[in-house]
Amino acid sequence: MDVKERLIQLQQQRGWTDYKIAKEAGLSSNTVSNIYRRNNVPSLPTLEALCKAFGITMAQFFAEDDLVELTPEIRELVDKWTALTDEQKAAVWQILKSYEK
Repeated sequence: MDVKERLIQLQQQRGWTDYKIAKEAGLSSNTVSNIYRRNNVPSLPTLEALCKAFGITMAQFFAEDDLVELTPEIRELVDKWTALTDEQKAAVWQILKSYEK
């Protein structure tokens, strides 16, 4: 699947218009229009903005199989996790493991 096809797939899944995609990604309508109508390949920053708007990672964008999309809660959890020190991560990990029993 090429970039344009994948973008169309994501757009259709969400029922978004070209304008909605541009707005959510913080891009101009012309940028989105050029991707669709002129088959322009988006730059990496543009593609990153589109992925962020769709709530997916670049890896998920290019994955051939279905990957789970990050919900806002999971995205927030990952963001908070990456901000922790190694010691804090170890403590949180121990707390999480205690809930397995």
